Amino acid sequence: MTIVESILDLPIQDPAEEDFSSADLNWTKFGTAEHHDDAALIPYERVDDFIVGECSNVECPTRFHIERGRKRSFGSLKEYKEDEYLEYRLYWCSFGPENYGEGGGILPSRRYRLNTRNRAARPQSMRGCTCNFVVKRLYARPSLALLIYHERRHVNKSGFVCHGPLDRDAIGPGAKKVPYIGTEIQQQTMSMIYLGIPEENVLEKHIEGIQRYCGSNASVNSLAYQYVHKLGMIIKRSTHELDLDDQASIRLWVERNKKSIFFYQDSSETDPFILGIQTEWQLQQMIRFGHRSLMAADSTFGIRRLKYPLCTLLVFDSRQHALPVAWIITRSSAKPDVSKWMKALLDRARVVESGWKISGFLIDDAAAEIDPIRDIFDCPVLFSLWRIRRSWLRNVVKKCSNIEVQREMFKRLGKIVHSIWGGIDTFRALEELTEDFVDQTDFIEYFKGFWVPKIEMWLSTMKSLPLASQEASGAIEAYHVKLKMKLFDDSHLGALQRVDWLVHKLTTELHSSYWLDRYADESDSFQNIKEEYIASTSWHRALEIPDSSVTFDEKDRLFAKVVSQKDGTISHLVWNPGTEFAFCDCAWSMLGNLCKHVIKVNMICGNRQDCQSSMSFQSFKGILMDLCKKPMDDSVALDRSMAWTHQILDQIKSLVELNSSKDIGTIVNDLPLRWVSKRTRTHVGKPSSTPALPSGTNGSNSVAPRKKNRKRRRLSRLR
Repeated sequence: MTIVESILDLPIQDPAEEDFSSADLNWTKFGTAEHHDDAALIPYERVDDFIVGECSNVECPTRFHIERGRKRSFGSLKEYKEDEYLEYRLYWCSFGPENYGEGGGILPSRRYRLNTRNRAARPQSMRGCTCNFVVKRLYARPSLALLIYHERRHVNKSGFVCHGPLDRDAIGPGAKKVPYIGTEIQQQTMSMIYLGIPEENVLEKHIEGIQRYCGSNASVNSLAYQYVHKLGMIIKRSTHELDLDDQASIRLWVERNKKSIFFYQDSSETDPFILGIQTEWQLQQMIRFGHRSLMAADSTFGIRRLKYPLCTLLVFDSRQHALPVAWIITRSSAKPDVSKWMKALLDRARVVESGWKISGFLIDDAAAEIDPIRDIFDCPVLFSLWRIRRSWLRNVVKKCSNIEVQREMFKRLGKIVHSIWGGIDTFRALEELTEDFVDQTDFIEYFKGFWVPKIEMWLSTMKSLPLASQEASGAIEAYHVKLKMKLFDDSHLGALQRVDWLVHKLTTELHSSYWLDRYADESDSFQNIKEEYIASTSWHRALEIPDSSVTFDEKDRLFAKVVSQKDGTISHLVWNPGTEFAFCDCAWSMLGNLCKHVIKVNMICGNRQDCQSSMSFQSFKGILMDLCKKPMDDSVALDRSMAWTHQILDQIKSLVELNSSKDIGTIVNDLPLRWVSKRTRTHVGKPSSTPALPSGTNGSNSVAPRKKNRKRRRLSRLR
């Protein structure tokens, strides 16, 4: 064994791989005959690549934390040896050095445990691993780093493998005493901590989850307290800034969270920045609620305040609430760029479910690219009015002080939209609007500068695409409002121009909020969270208002009055009832939102013959009329169109009956009976029926009796 005593005798190694490990280097014994270690010399700029490669060890995957570090300033030493350091860092495997398993004592490296390092996920994961190495940035040659491996094997003091696939105990010493913490319990605990729930309540729910698997005892409670406390400290100390440079910070986050990314394209001279985020839970929800159902987009969020606009893809869950299943951060809306991340998203879903397909895609921006949606998802595209309605209402309230002017102006704006079916000249209606409200200079200037140049594009999109219902629009708007409250908090206004902050907020607080909402609803736990989740949309809040609380102006039918459910002495007026552009004087509506009073009034108007139909119904009616008008001759095309139309109508009738029914049993009883032939038990490789016999053969005598299979025993005999 050759021992090298001088660094000058060590060759400089620079592997060609992007990430490399100790297996890719030639190690030399460095030191003296009494004390020597494995050493290698690499460029200092490749140190991070080496650490990433070491963490990706197939036999013992781990992370390395900085156990100890020292640093000198250049020029501080007048005389120095060739192996003196400019920077010194001791890296230790995150499954050590302490051993919290059965019979494991604290290693002599220190007598106490520090909580300041980000080690393995749980305290009980400390298994006494002795693997560690030193990185020295040489004082004499700062461009080089000396690697000194003290212990290259992931073993404990006894010399046994203590973690990874080769560990016989799988989860370390004393495995029987470690409580089981599944993915569901871990996600529940993390979500509660991210949402700011007190640690006592988090611990109580965490122990309840663990006791379903391991029972109740003092040891389990003690370990649960350690786990919750440590996890809370890690979350509180976590930061979105992985690097001072935002672009470098995002690259680090992408490298560490590859499972939560379905598409990533770094910005360059030719390609724009695109980051598509989807966690494993979001992928499951997209496959579950998106298959043969609708998907929607809340596009261009934060286009003025964020560094890159945010687009959210939504599906509608079992309560028809909008559930975020993917986030796309990019400034580009060009067709090639949209096609890239849409195709990547679809491919990811079909890897899990090969037949996954959506029935429709809702957009809220007339400038959105429709061709990629139709080409990739192969589904019809619908248009939601919530964005244009919200923008107009917010600016009407903000720029006009008189409430009578506000409701009349909003009504006139609604007539402009309705003109796409009424044959009214749109430009003439715009001229009348500006002439009649010429004294409202603030709003007219805003409308002329922002909407008039593109109003024709928006109206033509509304006319050419089917319009989404108010329930879907209200669900999308509810998500938009929640997203705005989470992101545009006053305490975070200084970080709006950092993408890493946006990613951190989405994947921690917002993701945890929706996960806990769904968990509370499906498990019937966290009753306060479940009630808030159910009532989070205006549509569900409108269902709580009885019909008797709504009265109409029967004389002129100009407004409807809705009595408040909290205080019977208060009532709200809904002007222009029965339309999507109805105006309510409640506080929630004055913020530009679609309120429960407007939805409730429109629900009642939908069942009245003397009220105007909703825009979504008029759009659906127009599509059916166009479908009937297309085949002009008495041909097979006419028969096919009528067959499709009746098939659609039958499905709609069944869906309406199912939604309006209060007892599912009555629908089941009305279903037609389906007779199914009874199948006989068959042997493997033999047909179930008796084979055909030749003529003149007595079948009853020729068929031999079946022998009993002694290998098949009754279950009762095996108990």
